[in-house]
Amino acid sequence: MKISILDDYFDTVRTLPCFAKLAPYQVEVWNDHTDAVDDLAERLRDTDVLVLIRERTAIRAALLERLPRLKLISQRSVYPHIDIGACTQLGIVVSSSQHPGEPSYSTAELTLGLILAAMRQIPQQMASLQAGAWQMGVGSTVRGKTLGIFGSGRIGKAVAEYGRALGMEVLIWAREASRAKALTEGWTTASSKAAFFEAADIITLHMRLVPETQNVVTRADLAQMKPSALIVNTSRAGLIEAGALVAALQAGRPGMAAVDVYEQEPLRDPMHPLLQMKNVVCTPHLGYVTREEWELQFTDIFDQINAYAAGAPINVVNPEVLPRRRTVS
Repeated sequence: MKISILDDYFDTVRTLPCFAKLAPYQVEVWNDHTDAVDDLAERLRDTDVLVLIRERTAIRAALLERLPRLKLISQRSVYPHIDIGACTQLGIVVSSSQHPGEPSYSTAELTLGLILAAMRQIPQQMASLQAGAWQMGVGSTVRGKTLGIFGSGRIGKAVAEYGRALGMEVLIWAREASRAKALTEGWTTASSKAAFFEAADIITLHMRLVPETQNVVTRADLAQMKPSALIVNTSRAGLIEAGALVAALQAGRPGMAAVDVYEQEPLRDPMHPLLQMKNVVCTPHLGYVTREEWELQFTDIFDQINAYAAGAPINVVNPEVLPRRRTVS
């Protein structure tokens, strides 16, 4: 059985302890990235199992129809980049662990790091020092500030705990049921979405991108933020109305942003507006990119492969395909 792993930029997967789970198989790892269907079809033409690293490559019908040997796509977390309907029609199983239980602490930690980096102007101060100019301005402390958590799921609550430990006042906004649960857990919730955006000194977004949350943060929402406020997005770019963040920063509300996710990834245009703004801290989608997080993720991914090979697929997101799935050769 041949396994192909896409988009392992730094050839990290081979170095993980869990990689030993694939010892019985032929494994090919691709370290570059391509979106070209022709290139992907050539690379994957003999592939039985495709391993995806989160949402780095979109897998759509035009490609799937050219992969007659493909039997299983194994990955972790959400799957908006996979055409599940086409997979089902073609007999391809999609296994994707939703990892119930602990949050992605790596994403929560990066969020905290971005908050501190933006508020204390750490990247800008470093650039000033490298240019021989010493200090370039005066940052702000986070203690006593209001930290707004938009979305009170596992990662959001981890960030809220970090904020509380740093002496911040935590304010929650989420769906009604989630707000009610947050209240029972002792958190303060905003009286309205408008009040949330007006009150927070720092807002950080923590929710999945689904049709209901697409553009959940609008231009009007951003315009209600303080000129001194910071917005942080380590979730998905599509949570914010397209073009709204750049326009809001140019208008001065909010005054700062820290961004780890983009409408088009990988972002390779150094002239992108967010990369040109001195009041924005940008990172290249690093939320889940730690060795510890990858070991957790790929343990799940490789366990799914072995379960499929044993004839008992797990974490199947298209179970209707099982009676007519392609068989392992």
